Amino acid sequence: MISYDDFAKVDIRAGRITRAEPFPEARKPAYKLWVDFGGEIGEKRSSAQITKHYRIEDLVGRQVLAVVNFPPRQIGPMKSEVLVLGLPDAEGDVVLIGPSQDVPLGGKLF
Repeated sequence: MISYDDFAKVDIRAGRITRAEPFPEARKPAYKLWVDFGGEIGEKRSSAQITKHYRIEDLVGRQVLAVVNFPPRQIGPMKSEVLVLGLPDAEGDVVLIGPSQDVPLGGKLF
């Protein structure tokens, strides 16, 4: 078990995907994402293995939740700055997590 204080250390914020591109250099099929978290955090990059359920043209404008306080991680030629969150479907393919209504960019999950 973890305490609430442990959970509170994970900084999960709402952002909006502003750009998405194929990521052919990734080991598993993935997209490069640029996510805007608003003024305090700004725009950050991420790699996401979400090609089974999402087309690039459907991602731009979508709100997602992401962990913004992990250290950056090098994924091929790209530095991933945030971890966009999702859950596996019955086949193990990622389904994005996001608010059901628009929320302010940078809004913190609590």
